[in-house]
Amino acid sequence: MSRTINIRPYRRRRLSFGLAAVLAASSCGGTDGAPRVLRPGIEVLLRDSLHLVSGRRAGLITNHTGVDARGRSDIDLLMERPEVELVALYAPEHGIRGTEEAGARVSGEIDVPTGLPIHSLYGETLRPTAAMLEGVDLLLFDLQDVGARYYTYVFTMALAMEAAGQQGIPFVVLDRPNLIRGDAVQGNVLDPGFATFVGMYPVPMRHGMTVGELARMYVGEFGIAVDLHVVPLDGWSRSMTFADTGLPWISPSPNIPSLESALSYPGTCLFEGTSLSVGRGTDRAFQWIGAPWLNGEELAASLNGYALEGVHFEAASFTPRSPGDGKFDGQVVHGVRLIPQSSDFDAPRAAVAMLVEAYRASGPDWSWQVAHFDRLAGTDALRLGLEAGLGLDELTAGWVEAGRAFEIQRTRYLIY
Repeated sequence: MSRTINIRPYRRRRLSFGLAAVLAASSCGGTDGAPRVLRPGIEVLLRDSLHLVSGRRAGLITNHTGVDARGRSDIDLLMERPEVELVALYAPEHGIRGTEEAGARVSGEIDVPTGLPIHSLYGETLRPTAAMLEGVDLLLFDLQDVGARYYTYVFTMALAMEAAGQQGIPFVVLDRPNLIRGDAVQGNVLDPGFATFVGMYPVPMRHGMTVGELARMYVGEFGIAVDLHVVPLDGWSRSMTFADTGLPWISPSPNIPSLESALSYPGTCLFEGTSLSVGRGTDRAFQWIGAPWLNGEELAASLNGYALEGVHFEAASFTPRSPGDGKFDGQVVHGVRLIPQSSDFDAPRAAVAMLVEAYRASGPDWSWQVAHFDRLAGTDALRLGLEAGLGLDELTAGWVEAGRAFEIQRTRYLIY
């Protein structure tokens, strides 16, 4: 997820929006104790909040992850309802079907089953233009975010919110779970001086918020002016990972193939800005890192010596095949795989330990993609500290305190 955009300074605004509906339930089980499937925002909209869209020409920002609990597409569900006039679709990074590689431009097209235009929000522009919004009375947003600051779907949402506000168009978020829990806040908080499309606002690497909650924060804290409505989830609690929801797993992008990859992603994504592979072109992208010159056994031993809570490291070798980042195509690389012991393990801190040890072990083979690493890290301090030989505790000093301050800041925007 690597496109860059210049971001204007944000400003705090008065909180001036309401929820579209209230939660119908907050537990994961029915009255008989049996597990039940969580209802995503699209189902809540169709069940009791159709007044938000009834009689309006709607545009929908979505992709293959915009489905109900049975896996039925939002596009089909909305097209079936006579109360809704769906007139346009908008595609984020990875395209409407989620098959494009990170950073690949997405082109506009026509959705063959419906005949609707698909406008790209990851091509010539990253935000809807006035022409794209012509004839649209409101914008709907339904994308499955991962829960890490670097993931661009929430910044597509932010820019679309801005565009909608400028055109006087209401913006409706159909909420979805945070894949990796809503009660874990980890990593550093972005320095606004490093704001880009992989980090527009000062939030941590693992923010623990749903897209609806982030949208509320964008309005109340970061100055986006739009008539916002959030259609909440029914049945989600903050300690859930996606495995607890009962919803079908749909990879949000080609290189997040599983929950295991999503759990490690808030940390291992940092290696995208280095000469090491994160496993693109394998079936375990972001679960491991490696390079031809590394000794996996030695690297795993040094990392396990940190005794980091909730994660174990195993030596691993893998061969990327046609990786989207072009790293080591067809070559056997050696490194380590992260084995989470719990779903709240601190992936950003683990990744910094990995950076320390891999940097030391790589010697002259190490190189930076400086601009990319710094925008992912949300600072240049991490890279400069690694080059200066600082250790894990020095490199992450202040992260916990900044995370706690963020948790206080976000409180008024939480729904669940």
